[in-house]
Amino acid sequence: MRTLLNIIWFIFSGLWLWLAYALAGLICCLLIVTIPWGIASFRLANYAAWPFGREVVDKPTSGVFSLLGNIIWVLVAGWWIALTHIATGIALCVTIIGIPMAVANFKLIPVALLPLGKQIVTTRY
Repeated sequence: MRTLLNIIWFIFSGLWLWLAYALAGLICCLLIVTIPWGIASFRLANYAAWPFGREVVDKPTSGVFSLLGNIIWVLVAGWWIALTHIATGIALCVTIIGIPMAVANFKLIPVALLPLGKQIVTTRY
């Protein structure tokens, strides 16, 4: 079931999210100071392309720099990306087949807001 949902997700939403996050990561890596956000953006691109069967957890080794980086990220771009995921999730809730896609969009909100100090793991259920 996860594979089917991931394929549908990738066709209708994941490809575009992957492209957007990958482009943001590329831009962030070109600007030397923003490389940590670029790496986080590439991680988000991977998760946004194939979200079903995976979840985001806190990385135990993250420290104060992740906190400071997340504060800067929220102020600069995180809130805008989170609002986009909220609007898209609400729009997807209109149809029954869109509800699992909306849930996946809502799962992306916390990591879009605070991407540093997170890791993506495979769920086993």
